[in-house]
Amino acid sequence: MPEIRNFTLNFGPQHPAAHGVLRLVLEMDGEVIERADPHIGLLHRATEKLAESKPYNQSIGYMDRLDYVSMMCNEHAYVLAIERLLGVEPPVRAQYIRVLFDEITRILNHLMWLGAHALDIGAMTVFLYAFREREDLMDTYEAVSGTRMHATYYRPGGVYRDLPQQMPQHQPSRFRSKQDIARLNRNRQGSLLDFVEDFTQRFPRCVDEYETLLTDNRIWKQRTVGIGAVSPERALQLGFSGPMLRGSGIAWDLRKKQPYEVYDQMDFDIPIGVNGDCYDRYLVRMEELRQSNRIIEQCVAWLRANPGPVIIDDHKLVPPKREEMKRDMEALIHHFKLFTEGYCAPEGEVYAAVEAPKGEFGIYLISDGANKPYRLKVRAPGFAHLSALDEMVRGHMLADVVAVIGTQDIVFGEVDR
Repeated sequence: MPEIRNFTLNFGPQHPAAHGVLRLVLEMDGEVIERADPHIGLLHRATEKLAESKPYNQSIGYMDRLDYVSMMCNEHAYVLAIERLLGVEPPVRAQYIRVLFDEITRILNHLMWLGAHALDIGAMTVFLYAFREREDLMDTYEAVSGTRMHATYYRPGGVYRDLPQQMPQHQPSRFRSKQDIARLNRNRQGSLLDFVEDFTQRFPRCVDEYETLLTDNRIWKQRTVGIGAVSPERALQLGFSGPMLRGSGIAWDLRKKQPYEVYDQMDFDIPIGVNGDCYDRYLVRMEELRQSNRIIEQCVAWLRANPGPVIIDDHKLVPPKREEMKRDMEALIHHFKLFTEGYCAPEGEVYAAVEAPKGEFGIYLISDGANKPYRLKVRAPGFAHLSALDEMVRGHMLADVVAVIGTQDIVFGEVDR
């Protein structure tokens, strides 16, 4: 009798479908997977430990770098945790701006997921389409914070500044004709809200385009239907959240179940799947794109009608205005103390979670009364999802591993932390 034995295959960490630095050790029986062992820690940056050595307000920028595809949602959880410790309530306008940017971030994340997932499975065009729309939303990030990715825009007590009255415009260059520049600047003539409103009007047609390419595509369905199926009971046991849980048919969404900011005043639906496979999770995220668009429209309408402050007026937590700082000694002292020492939070512990694009992103914070956290723990959705990878790929073919990694939508910044 010939000797039959399994062989071990190394998948990643530099594999284009590994979405970062995932190293998978696969035990294969021919083309079928017997066991998958994810090796993590190749992107470990000690974010939680670093945050414990710095004043509270200096760690906001670290949060952007956790799940670096949904930047402002990470900031949101951290800032919410600090606000709960301090007992601070941001102005209503700031809450609407946060919800607006949470949903812009959700669309940014899902477009990145859609492009990468489709590219992994072999569909090239969707990637180019999705990045076309991402470019516009990246410009809104840049308009409010000055940077395209790591915004550091949310602050305890509100947001850094109000929405700009003018959108940055494309400048003439030797690489683009005058007609091109005029076309690119056509929807940038007004404020940021005008630009976002214009985006919400054309975005549903873009989602239709993606769906035309994929939803009924025979090859797409062959690669995703019945792959990586997880039952609702098992999804709960594995600690799934976000689209991974909703794809299995459980209508759990923190924006509805434990509303924060002004989500309880928003009108939107929670899409859920039926079979809990890769295809259902794809459909859930596609519908989430449309629902986020609805929420953004409501925020834009409210923000237009209601001007007001976007951050609290407490110089123990928020730096004074630059102009004030230059002419008033007390303001200068506040500014100096805030940026050198920060502020002390009362003793206690708090957990704040937001419905991030990938699932429940939570920050557990313990304060011992000092100006920096005694302990900070991040509850990253991707970590729980990755731990289920072995179970999801067993019995599937090697090519299906790529589809399952794509449907989990993992980013290693938050998994490795």
